[in-house]
Amino acid sequence: MTDLIIRILADGLVVPVVLLGAWALVWRVPRGQRYRVYCRVLMAGLTAFLAAKLIGAVYQPEALRPFQLMGEAAGASFLDNPGFPSDHVLFCAAIALAVLFETRARQLGYALLGLTLLVGVGRVLALVHTPLDVLGGLVIACAGIPWYLTKDKAYAKLISTEARKKRQKRVK
Repeated sequence: MTDLIIRILADGLVVPVVLLGAWALVWRVPRGQRYRVYCRVLMAGLTAFLAAKLIGAVYQPEALRPFQLMGEAAGASFLDNPGFPSDHVLFCAAIALAVLFETRARQLGYALLGLTLLVGVGRVLALVHTPLDVLGGLVIACAGIPWYLTKDKAYAKLISTEARKKRQKRVK
């Protein structure tokens, strides 16, 4: 029974994070802002993914995963690599941050962050990651946050540019 709970935490909770995140990004983003929001979400996700791959290529704290070091079976799915940073946690955290920054569903964003932490705990309990791998996934997912912080400035600049063009047309 414990193995099932750990597998649900480590792998199964990714499904509700994805489904709830997709629902929020489709239905809780105003229609007129969807293109800009989706562009920012895409760029934030790609930035976090690229940062994870670059950091993982340069820094690996362990050559083997915990279950390999202990001579046991893995308690959850994993890729055949050393494991830093946790891709599951990186993916869930990126979705949670997108919902938190880009939708009107802030409570859902915080709930998704909580589910992401549970995924991380499950990954550690399943012996497929160390706490450092999970923390690395969380921190590296934050590499995409600057894309979300520029939204007000870029939108204000766009609006002011459009307003200036309209005024110039009226003056002529």
